Amino acid sequence: MGVVPWVVLVIELLGQLALAAYILARKHRSPATSLAWVVLILTLPVLGVFTYLLVGEARLGRRRRNRHRDIVARTRAEGWVHGAVGQYPEIDSALAPQASLVESVGGFPLRGSNEVKLIGDTNECIAAMVADIDAAVDHCHLLFYIMLGDASGTAIAQALSRAAGRGVECRLLLDAVGSKDLFDSPLIAELRRSGVSVVAALPASLLRAALSRLDLRNHRKLAVIDGEIAYTGSQNIADAAFAPKPRFAPWVDAMLRIRGPAVLDLQELFIEDWFLDSEESLVHKMEIDPPVVEGGVVMQIVPTGPDDHHAGLRLISQSAFHLAREEIQLTTPYFVPAEPEVDALCVAARRGVRTRLVVPARNDSPLVAAASRSYYDKLLDAGVEIYEYTEGLLHAKTMTIDRELSMVGTANFDRRSFELNFEVSALVYDKDFAGRLRFLQRSYMSKSRPINHGLWLKRGWWRRLGENAVGMFSPLL
Repeated sequence: MGVVPWVVLVIELLGQLALAAYILARKHRSPATSLAWVVLILTLPVLGVFTYLLVGEARLGRRRRNRHRDIVARTRAEGWVHGAVGQYPEIDSALAPQASLVESVGGFPLRGSNEVKLIGDTNECIAAMVADIDAAVDHCHLLFYIMLGDASGTAIAQALSRAAGRGVECRLLLDAVGSKDLFDSPLIAELRRSGVSVVAALPASLLRAALSRLDLRNHRKLAVIDGEIAYTGSQNIADAAFAPKPRFAPWVDAMLRIRGPAVLDLQELFIEDWFLDSEESLVHKMEIDPPVVEGGVVMQIVPTGPDDHHAGLRLISQSAFHLAREEIQLTTPYFVPAEPEVDALCVAARRGVRTRLVVPARNDSPLVAAASRSYYDKLLDAGVEIYEYTEGLLHAKTMTIDRELSMVGTANFDRRSFELNFEVSALVYDKDFAGRLRFLQRSYMSKSRPINHGLWLKRGWWRRLGENAVGMFSPLL
């Protein structure tokens, strides 16, 4: 009896060490993430090992990954054939390296001759999408992380039903976890009865956990109407009141309405993601050439997800921060960066670039809020200006660099968006558009409280202890 516990202890310790060694030997793993996992496994053996086996690997599933790779190859080939118009337009030579980086990690080239409208109001965005769906004659392709059965969700559903009723092909792809409450609702049943194809993206269940990671989600938000108009940005199909978490409302978003060659790239993303979960090939829709808008802007679509190891958004963000000469403005609801992003922001501020970060004052995730604030000391000390938005949950994910380069997308400024979720971002290389986005960002700042460095340093030691403790495990958030 005295020997058995020792044998169990040795086996347990060897198992922990073996798993720790495996984690350290993995490719494409940041040192901070590896260290956080090793510490968790060694300090909380049972919980740590179980958690790692459940969510420690970016497992998409071999069959799913191979199927996705096949459709990506086919649609990208069609995209190059039918998307020749608008490729490689001229941009400022200082921004050319950034465009090359974006293409190398995202796969999509520069597209010229686009009309881009910035929408910063939920009601305006939903109304615009409803109007475009009502005008559709061929197809409506919608992909969203969250769709609710509220006024916004009902309005979009009714518009899709009307479109399907007049013979328009309507497809709705919703993340299985983000929109789980909607799938059992009468609204989805009514959509299917009216002829709308509704599919759950990345279905999740305990049986699937052995083959793929359940928290790898399709966080993209995009709509393509007739291959001519597209939407993307942070807006889900939901009211600003956001019924699941009303005490943080209103949720404040930023969305783009796009006409032009860049629509083809968003169409391609929808086709890839639709095939991944429905096995229906829509490659023939790539034959629709979007309109060319004379005098339009140059832009670039960048998709990222767990099926690649480029950490594309991380590289793009760091490059943009180093590119800045005068100003950086960044808004995000969830700010849990890796050290290289923090260092890049600090370096920019220290070399005289006015660097502003806007985050919500009240976050719907207490752990993320604590982790975010664990970075404040270093950022403030370097001269980064931090604002906490006080009139709701600022959900817009935006960036402007020197009033020349802009980014609006679905990705938060955290490791989950950078490494795990399927995301999409739009970069716009245009001074006028950057001015409009900058104006919207400044409106967020006018409704925010600036963080005073001196007062921040005087906060209670217990707060500092809690925030830094959570921040230590931020690579796992």
